[in-house]
Parts: sequence; structure tokens; C-alpha cells
Amino acid sequence: MTESWDSIADWYTEQLRSGSPMHDFGRDILLDRLPADLRGASVLDLGCGEGIITRALAARGASVTGIDPAVSLVEYARAAEKFRPTGAVYAVDDGCTLATVPTGSVAWVTAGLSLNNVPDLGAALRAVRRVLEADGRLVFTVPHPCFEAPHSTWTEGGEAPARRVVGDYPAEGFWRSANPRGVRRAGNQHRMLSTYLTMLIADGFAVEVVDEPAPSPGVVARQPHRAGLPPFLLVGARRR
Repeated sequence: MTESWDSIADWYTEQLRSGSPMHDFGRDILLDRLPADLRGASVLDLGCGEGIITRALAARGASVTGIDPAVSLVEYARAAEKFRPTGAVYAVDDGCTLATVPTGSVAWVTAGLSLNNVPDLGAALRAVRRVLEADGRLVFTVPHPCFEAPHSTWTEGGEAPARRVVGDYPAEGFWRSANPRGVRRAGNQHRMLSTYLTMLIADGFAVEVVDEPAPSPGVVARQPHRAGLPPFLLVGARRR
């Protein structure tokens, strides 16, 4: 069976809720780029999944809506909200259109590990720009394009530490991981780092932050081979 985000939703949600240092790290580095107090701010969490970032935004006082095209993941997010209300709202929506979101209605858009899943990055960025108010901001993370490219592997064996082996970096496009326990078995769009930045500028954003955070101690404890490389690329941009 060809996997999708709906078909891996049960497994993925269990991974996050049983404790995933990598996803906690991804959430925390993104939140570090937003105000600690978001009371009075409207926020859209694009590609919210089961709501890991959406709930954290609501805890900061934001009026937040999480959207995701995967019905099963939105159902998990809504169930969590019903069990422990935060005020977050969820909707099934396509990140390339944001059809459920009014124009100029949000001050922030967050996209934690989700823009790497949209098939048309330009359409998604234009949709984000449309829903942002004047000078609104987008903050997103993606798996680091340089080190999480298709067919990347790790060296193994010997006394030397593991090293990342990367090839075909410029070959952009859709790919699936062969790892039966990896999220990218549901598919991923590989794009070069320069593509993300160039398209942001072309679609009316001013890039304000580019960061490659070193992995947290929790990530390194769980996956020691990652100690020397940033797992994610983080970008912050303002609507011009």
C-alpha cells in the first residue's frame, strides 16, 4: 500500500504523544521565533497535523486555527482539544489555497515541517501572503534540505563517528523514504535551500531570519549520529 498522512496518522500521533525529542525540538525552535505573549494575536498554523504546535500557540494566548489536508490528523487534533480545551480551532484545508481562511485575517502563519509537503510551494506562499495582514509574518521549519535530501545515508562501522552521505541534492521533486518507520514514507517534496529563499522573495516576502539550529540534547541522546548536523532549516519572513 502506498502510504499517506491519513494512513500513517495513528502511528504518527502515537509517536508524538509518547515522546518525540525531534518533534519537540522542531516545535520549540519555531516557537522561539514568536512572542512569548500572543494574547490578541491571530495565528494560522499551516499543516498542523495532530496539533503539537497549535496547542502551544493557544497556550501563549493566541487566537489560533490549525489547518491540515489530512482528515485523520485533524480528527486527532479536535479530539485533543475536546479532551483538554485550549481555544484552538481546526479545519481541513489545502495549504496551497487556504480556502477556509479570510484574506488579511492573521498576524502570524506558522508552518512546522509542513511546507516540505505541499506540492506547489509558490501557490502556498501566495496563499500565505494573501491571508496575512500588512507586515504579517511567516515562520516555518523544513527538514534541512542539504542533509535530508533523497537517498541520503549514514556511514556505519568503525571507530569514527557516523557521517552523512548526500547525493543528488539539486534533483528537486517528490520522493518517498524507504524507511518503514520514518514519516517521509508518506512522501516529501525535496527543494534546495536556495529555492525556499528565492521563492519567498519572489512571492512578496522580506526574509528576516535564516537559522540552522544544532540538535537539542534530547535529540542527540535519542539519535547520537545527529550530533554534528542541524536537522532542520528555520526561516522567518515578513509580508511586504
